[in-house]
Amino acid sequence: MSQNVLVAGGAGYVGSHVCLALKEAGFTPVVFDNLCNGHAEFVQWGPLEIGDVRDGTRLDEVIVAYRPIAVMHLAALIDIEESAREPDRFYETNVSGTINLIEAACRGGIEAMVFSSTCAIYGDPVYLPMDEVHPQAPVSPYGRTKLMAEQALADYSTNAGFRSVCLRFFNAAGADELGRIGERHHPETHALPLALQAVQGQRQQFKIFGDDYDTRDGTAVRDYIHVMDLADAHVRALRYLLAGGETTALNLGTGIGTTVKELIDTIRGATSLPLAVDLATRRAGDAPCLVADIRRAREILGWQPVRTLKDIVLTAWHWHAAESDRQAPSTILSV
Repeated sequence: MSQNVLVAGGAGYVGSHVCLALKEAGFTPVVFDNLCNGHAEFVQWGPLEIGDVRDGTRLDEVIVAYRPIAVMHLAALIDIEESAREPDRFYETNVSGTINLIEAACRGGIEAMVFSSTCAIYGDPVYLPMDEVHPQAPVSPYGRTKLMAEQALADYSTNAGFRSVCLRFFNAAGADELGRIGERHHPETHALPLALQAVQGQRQQFKIFGDDYDTRDGTAVRDYIHVMDLADAHVRALRYLLAGGETTALNLGTGIGTTVKELIDTIRGATSLPLAVDLATRRAGDAPCLVADIRRAREILGWQPVRTLKDIVLTAWHWHAAESDRQAPSTILSV
C-alpha cells in the first residue's frame, strides 16, 4: 500500500517535480499549497489540499486526514530582490511558516522532514567549490530566512528528536522529460527561462549582467542542476530518514560551473535559433562564481546528478515551447 508524504509547496516548480519522483518511487504525495506561486495543474500525482503553512489548524486537519509518514517542505518565498523590499513577508512565511509546519508535524506524530534550502545561506564564496562547512553569511533577507529555518530544524533535532535533511540547492533548472510540468514563475527572474523567452520573442533580449568578472570569459559562473536530479535527491533523503538517518545538510549541484556565455551558447545550439543579448552592468550582490561540492550528498545518499547542461536546456526548451503554444490565443476560421 502506498504511503502518504505531505509535500508543502508541492504545486510549485521544484515541488511538483518532487511529487512526480515520489509517485514513481511508490509514495503518494499529498500536496499542501496556497497556490500563491504554485499551479493547481501541476498537481498530477496525488491530492491537492489548499492551505498555508502559517495556518496550524489547517495543517492539523490535513495531517489527521492523510496520516503522512514524513513531510517535505518546499513552501517558501524565493525572490531575492523582493525579500529586500518586503523582508517581513519572507520572515513570516519562511521562518514562522517553517516552525509552524514542524510543530504541526510533531503534533501529528511525524518525526522527519526533508527541507528545501538554498546555497544563498552561504553568501559570497570564501573558497570554491563550496562544501557544507563553508562559512554562512547570507547577503539577502531570503538567504537569512532559509538559514534561520535550518537553525530551527537543528534545534528541533537536538531537543525534540525531529530529524531533518536540509538540501541546499544551487541553480535548479530544466523540466520533466515528458513535458508534463516545468518552470513557470510570475514574474520570471531565473536565467534559463528568461533566455528562452528571448528566443521565443516574448522579450527583446537576454541581459548579461557584467562581463568583467574574474572568470574564464568574464561572465558569472553558476552551478546548474536539473530539477529531476534534485527531485531524486529528495526521494533519497526521505528514504534515508525513514531508515533512521540522522539530521544533516547536503549541497545539491553538479560541481560543474557554467558561465553565462556558455549557457547562451548551449541554448543557441539546442534550439538552433538566435538569442539576442544585451550587456548590462553588474548587479549588486551577484557573486562571480558559485559552484557546489557535492561529495557529501554522494556519500550519504548515494546520489549523483545524471543529466547534463544540454539535457537541462533541451527539457526546458520543450516545456517552454509547449507552454507558449498552450497560451497562444486560438484562431477562429471563417468559412
